[in-house]
Amino acid sequence: MVKHIVTFKLKGTDQERHDAATKFKEALLALPGVIDVLKSIEVGINENPGEDWDVVLTATVPTMADVATYAKHPAHLNASSIIAGVKEARACVDYEI
Repeated sequence: MVKHIVTFKLKGTDQERHDAATKFKEALLALPGVIDVLKSIEVGINENPGEDWDVVLTATVPTMADVATYAKHPAHLNASSIIAGVKEARACVDYEI
């Protein structure tokens, strides 16, 4: 199994970032029912105002190749489009568990 962890820093006002993060979270949480290789996903919105990153997702897929399958899936691309205009930075780590 592979753990796929991604953090996002968004731009805009606090309210704009929170609204985008909430919509993004809702879209991501629907993906396990649509993308077969996606075994689980957890999404958190940062509640600590002292930190710079806004959203983190942790997903589990069977293989490293499945990370690419998940990333290219139309439902994932649609979810990603929600924050495309406000995404300032993205960081990712993929590792086998």
